Amino acid sequence: MTWATPMLAALVAAIAIPSLVILYFLKLRRVPREVSSTLLWKKSIQDLQANAPFQKLRRNLLLFLQLIILGLILLALAQPRSTASSAAGRKLVLLIDRSASMRAVDGDGSSAGERTRLEAAKERAIGLVEGLASPSLFEESEDADEAMVIAFDRSAEIVSQFTSDKQGLINAINGIEQTDGPSSIEEAYRLAQSQRPNRVVIDSGGDGTGTDPVELEGIKGGDAYFFHLFSDGKVGELDVVRADEDTADAPSFEYHAVGEAGAVNVGLTALRAERDYEDPTKLSVFVGVQSTDVNPRSVDAELRVGGRVVSVRAVNLDGAVVESQTGEKEASTGGVVFELVEPNGVMVEVRLSTGFGDAGMDVLETDNVGTLIVPPAKQASVALVTTGSLFLREALSGLSISDLQIMSPAQYEEMRDAGETGAIDLFVFDGTMPKASEGGVVFDPGRYLVIGDVYTGPGGVVDQGEGPGTQIINWRRGHPLLRDLTLDAVVLGKSRTIEIPDGSELVSLAETTEGPAIVEMSTGDVRAVMVAFDPAFSNWPFDVSFVVFLASAVDYLGTQVGTDVDVNARQITPGFVLADRVPSDAENIRVRLPDGTMSGEVIAAPDGRIVYGPIHQRGVYRVEWIGSAGASDLVEDGKVMRFYGANLLDGPESDLGSAASLGLSNRVVSASSQGEITRLKEWWPWLLLGAIGVMMLEWWIYNKKVYL
Repeated sequence: MTWATPMLAALVAAIAIPSLVILYFLKLRRVPREVSSTLLWKKSIQDLQANAPFQKLRRNLLLFLQLIILGLILLALAQPRSTASSAAGRKLVLLIDRSASMRAVDGDGSSAGERTRLEAAKERAIGLVEGLASPSLFEESEDADEAMVIAFDRSAEIVSQFTSDKQGLINAINGIEQTDGPSSIEEAYRLAQSQRPNRVVIDSGGDGTGTDPVELEGIKGGDAYFFHLFSDGKVGELDVVRADEDTADAPSFEYHAVGEAGAVNVGLTALRAERDYEDPTKLSVFVGVQSTDVNPRSVDAELRVGGRVVSVRAVNLDGAVVESQTGEKEASTGGVVFELVEPNGVMVEVRLSTGFGDAGMDVLETDNVGTLIVPPAKQASVALVTTGSLFLREALSGLSISDLQIMSPAQYEEMRDAGETGAIDLFVFDGTMPKASEGGVVFDPGRYLVIGDVYTGPGGVVDQGEGPGTQIINWRRGHPLLRDLTLDAVVLGKSRTIEIPDGSELVSLAETTEGPAIVEMSTGDVRAVMVAFDPAFSNWPFDVSFVVFLASAVDYLGTQVGTDVDVNARQITPGFVLADRVPSDAENIRVRLPDGTMSGEVIAAPDGRIVYGPIHQRGVYRVEWIGSAGASDLVEDGKVMRFYGANLLDGPESDLGSAASLGLSNRVVSASSQGEITRLKEWWPWLLLGAIGVMMLEWWIYNKKVYL
């Protein structure tokens, strides 16, 4: 038991208690009156027995009750409180996980619960806030605790700065909204550390006598922070968190676990659509499913096209494997492929069965649904601009394209001057580049593949001339242009040394020992892939990867029929931003969210780039504008619409078993007790209620004494 203002209560008691007792020593001075008899005044005889200003203090029930009332009020004035910790004046950082796994409805510790993990985390965080040492009602206390609240998924935001206002902290916690993104603690931890003040040291001067304080920029100091993480433990980037030394009163990092430790889940972890290379009207939808149940499962995957169910397939999943030594669970995976004929651009939705029947329930709905935006089927028209090379002519002739035109550089410039280049989906330049126009423009709006040359104009590369023989040592294997290739066998007899300037939007796709070998440029309505070296001075044309590269380039640049995350920005993950380019004449750009609400106006960069987000919910997003439309955009009532699908597709986030401990960079932190958090108890409201109750009793006795 502690007292917030004991001295104030003692001072008031020293004045009030003697004053009350003195009132019972005093005798009222009566005015003499003659009466015939005093027999009827027995009740008043005691008051008439003395004329002295003071009388002997007698036992009096009213005085006793009034002293009790006064004592209770004085105790309330001292603000007694009971707390589980003797430490006070701490700075607490409350990290509340709002990621997709926190939407699981086992927040009450049961797989059949109705409360989400986020709701349970909020309740526990509020319990901690209510237990903070607060300032006195009558004076500011230096020993009051302060807390800051940070909500995070992949991104993080401060929902309440450091404050001792408990109600403000509780309102901030209650205002945290659930998201459908994956979880990473890195940004939340760095955001909290950034709030620390810079460390201040005393500059002793050259003679050692100085006392001037010096602030060390970038080196944090100040009071110690006590971190409290409210999560199910499915948190990424924990290795960036370094816990401070624990104090005698409290640990520096405490993990409050929510959710069921043995929770199992089946969810989508992969979703991709591809059109057949020979016949683009044939569409294949690849579905990847994960199960964390140790028992084998069979779930139904339902395919919907345009909102209509077209197929249902069973996905059989083996039981998850539990490591005998570590106890860690390795999820089982499975999948299914849907094949259909669909030449049009469509919205494809895959939905898993949402329940396990008698064996339990699937507690997370977010990872049971995925959406793909599939562009219409298309075969590209390609124009080869060459001076006579046979390698590209023969390779392109064997590809599945709708039309192949072969022209000289002069013929291309004539087509360009006539404004007829818009009819070609992809221009392939063999050892040459388009000439700069009078305005200095090299690439008109369109798609380009340049072999054996590079763009060195504004925003281009720095060409340092011919380089020695070398070989490709690294390439972006996840890029749609190179993901099906193996380039480590490609040897260059003669290379070209180029450099990508700092701040450039160029992206290196493949590197040799001399620098970038394949680069991609994407600005405004132009997208170009440039192979810096001449394939004729290498063994690449004799390797199958050369033909595969050309086929992928036609698919990536000419048709853009792919729909996975790498191929098309139409697929996004909650927690990331929606980024794309719209036509340069687009106006009044807005984003319609999955719940139907509309964002404010989105301002496009000069090159048409737009960025919105980070987005927080799974579902279909729609960018709307007034202006020109792209090939796969929908135009309705004069408004252009472009659709995007947001899906979780995250294996670790779909593994719902609540972690019993977390591995930080310097220690392992075990979960705190799952019971109620011990709260600081303020007793003064109850003392005031007691005083009011005794006062009512005293009033009743007083009235009985008068009227009986």
